[in-house]
Amino acid sequence: MGRGRELARLAEALDRPPAVLLVEGEAGVGKSRLVAEAVRAPGGADPAAPGRAVLVGRCHPLREPEPFGPVVDALRDAAALLPPPAALPPSTGALRPLLPDLADRLPAAPPDGGELLSPRRLAARGVRALLAALDDPVLVVEDLQWADDATLDLLLRLARDLPPGLALVLTYRPEDLPPGAPSPAAAYRSAPAGPGAGVGLVRLGPLDEAEVAELARAALGAVATPEVSRVLYERTRGLPLAVEEDLRALAERPQPRRAADLATGLAEAEVPHAVADAATGRLARLGAAGTAVVAAAAVLGVPADEDLLTAVAGLDAGAGADGLAEALFAAVLEEASPDRYAFRYPAVRQVARRRIPGPRRRLLHRRAVAALETREPRPLALIAEHTLAMGDRAAWQDLAQAAADQAVALGDPGGARRMLRSLLDEPDLDPPRRGRAALALARLAADDVDPAASVQVLSGMVADPRLPVADRGEIRLALGFLTAVHSGNRAGFGRIRESLDELEERPVRAARAMVAIAMDERDGAGRHAWEWLARADRLLADHPDEDVAAAVRATSLTFQARAGDPEVWERLDELPRASERPEVMRQTTRALYNTGEIAIELGYDTRAAHLLTESRRLAKLTAIPYLECYSRLALIRLDMLAGRWDGVEQRFDELGAEFDDLAMAGAERSLLFGRLAAARGRLALAREELEIAARYGQRESQVTVALRAAAGLGGLQLLEGDTAGAAVTVGAALATARQAAAWARTADLLPVAVEALLATGGRAEAGAVTEEAAAALADRGAPAVSAALDQARGLLLAADGEPCAVEAFARARDSWQDIGRPYEAARADERIAAALAVVDRTRAAERMAAAERVYLGLGATTDTARCRKLRRDLDLGGIGSPGRRGYGKQLSPRERQVAELLAQGTANQDIAQALFLSPRTVEHHVANVLHKLGTSRAGTAQALARADAEEAADGGSG
Repeated sequence: MGRGRELARLAEALDRPPAVLLVEGEAGVGKSRLVAEAVRAPGGADPAAPGRAVLVGRCHPLREPEPFGPVVDALRDAAALLPPPAALPPSTGALRPLLPDLADRLPAAPPDGGELLSPRRLAARGVRALLAALDDPVLVVEDLQWADDATLDLLLRLARDLPPGLALVLTYRPEDLPPGAPSPAAAYRSAPAGPGAGVGLVRLGPLDEAEVAELARAALGAVATPEVSRVLYERTRGLPLAVEEDLRALAERPQPRRAADLATGLAEAEVPHAVADAATGRLARLGAAGTAVVAAAAVLGVPADEDLLTAVAGLDAGAGADGLAEALFAAVLEEASPDRYAFRYPAVRQVARRRIPGPRRRLLHRRAVAALETREPRPLALIAEHTLAMGDRAAWQDLAQAAADQAVALGDPGGARRMLRSLLDEPDLDPPRRGRAALALARLAADDVDPAASVQVLSGMVADPRLPVADRGEIRLALGFLTAVHSGNRAGFGRIRESLDELEERPVRAARAMVAIAMDERDGAGRHAWEWLARADRLLADHPDEDVAAAVRATSLTFQARAGDPEVWERLDELPRASERPEVMRQTTRALYNTGEIAIELGYDTRAAHLLTESRRLAKLTAIPYLECYSRLALIRLDMLAGRWDGVEQRFDELGAEFDDLAMAGAERSLLFGRLAAARGRLALAREELEIAARYGQRESQVTVALRAAAGLGGLQLLEGDTAGAAVTVGAALATARQAAAWARTADLLPVAVEALLATGGRAEAGAVTEEAAAALADRGAPAVSAALDQARGLLLAADGEPCAVEAFARARDSWQDIGRPYEAARADERIAAALAVVDRTRAAERMAAAERVYLGLGATTDTARCRKLRRDLDLGGIGSPGRRGYGKQLSPRERQVAELLAQGTANQDIAQALFLSPRTVEHHVANVLHKLGTSRAGTAQALARADAEEAADGGSG
């Protein structure tokens, strides 16, 4: 896997002898595996083919290797393939001394060649003659870098006069060639290989990140998330030996429940024994200067220039240059960037560091500190790290605080937070310093991309009775902010309210706390939102602060958008897009994101895309990772609403790996994955994802996620026939929307709620809810909710038997098309068809066909099946169906649908519900699918992929 191109080249060359094939690559890169696969590949050398000889010999790093050793070892395996001695050329008898076990299969030794033929020449003639007597043999000699001179001479002679059917395959490691030795590639390419012979070179490097991810998925299945694959690549740098050993260890150990835990465990795992042994062998071949430079690099742990490596190694300039060159030639180090050298593989660094005795390691750290102190500006974080490694904790504490301050000044708040968390982990840190560090961390916490780590540290600090009251209040405010905003847990607002009394001496921070409290819209708190903002404004009137004023402005814009106030869009133009104050820029970015995300709920999708693109740009520019993540999440959602479903899961997984600690990322993922799974027929997965989102929505201070999750779950319950359950689900959500005055964000919920209430006899309640929402939005701007209201009214009219339901559904469809949401427009078209079926069958069939085409284009299996069932039930005919035909060994369209669901692990019951079929019919289709694909249920995905590839190949060849 991951070597398809190289494998094809080798296999093709093996099938066209005579040829010399050289395979170059460092240790562990997969040369032997590639050659072994090539001789088994279709069209390559098949060792099982009658008479075909695949002979393998290996060179070894011996002090006194036996002359011709690897060739002799390879030829020993030819015994069963040799013709009778009488049929062999006399020159093969020269091999009797080298191959005593084959002496009875060889002719008599030829007479001594005297001065004209040396033993090497006789041996070369004998080997060539023996190989020529075999049927199209393949001679593989591994690790040519360790070959003795006699073997090198013999192989070069053989390459210059190849037998017609011979393929000579030579592998070697360039880093282990003797100093000054020419590359085998150069030597063999310059040798005339004889008539018709070719010389090929395949250079193998490490796998790239995509190839590592492919291997991980093949070995681990679904747990090989992008996050796990990324850690695997970073840990192994794509070296196949290291990748395979890590995957083997992961497959053998119990799997944690969360992919993030698996990734963390992998990052912290010991180097596998096979990898450690290979690294040890590589390091052992270095000379004194190379070993010293590598030890320095191992202690430094970051890319370093030649001068720093030389100083830490304790070498003069000449010896440092020689040692660095040796480490580079041995592929232990690499030039990571111009004049910056680092370990080629992290595992080699771990092994190299373990090989350094403790006293020697402390000396190297001391040299590192001395060398780094001369740099300008002083790299305080690195100096602190080496000081701590020397065991000087007191000096480290001073340096850590200074390093955090330096990181802030250099625009690296993430580095400052990491340093402060490390400092606060110190058990003997004196109280004043602990308080200063905690307060500094609290003030940096707003943009933390890893809030869990800061929450853990600050939670311990807030209980410290030695802290000044105002400091405790500020730390408590930061802790509440992290809990409520980043972790999505509205319990954080309790901490923020508690901080108000402690912040009496700091009115500006108290005003900031009031702004945060205003964002809570749960349990009736939203009714007081504007009051909290007014209180903050009053404090700021006496204690002006530009940063908190920006927070007030951003929050008031959010409230306007949340209510569907059409004046909000002009106010956004007044936001400052350039400011030297980071907090002002953060609040501008926050306002753009909040209003952009709400614009999606309202149905202003084009405007939302512009706002979110701008918030993403500013978040990246001003280093606010969580707002960058949220903006990208919302843009993915917009793509999905616009009908661009392909690749959504992959984009989410990649984003989740990049921002794995942000709770909202997981909630948005579950909402959209749940919706996709329901549309594609994976109902069990849809329920699982939507229930995850619903649990998040219950904790979160904003009601939007709860409303969307309820809409998804209610729709799924209706699909499954659980109308009573759907009514309960939407009933609770409607109460939430009513309490929070959030009708402008009920575009997903309203049609599902009305359908569920109608299905359970709640016609009056369904009508009342529709009118309540319409009244609340009478002077608001919310196109999506207006479309949803038209759809709800259509459902009510259809339930009453009113023909004007068609007009209501048509208004909804037109609105969804104007907004740019094809799936929603198709749902409206489907309703139009059902309403028209009695009065205008032609138009009904047209609308149903239009909806079905959209569903087919999106890959919405469930909706397509529902559409077709409704078309049959209403006797509307097909969309250009050619009639039934036999499919032979090919899958029918219905079997294809069933196969795709089987490949995704869908149970029969879910398939039946998704495709609107009876369980017995599904069992029949499943049996046909497995028979036609020749597989078991577990192998359906692979078999279907194989069948698709074969069909594509047949199509291409035709």
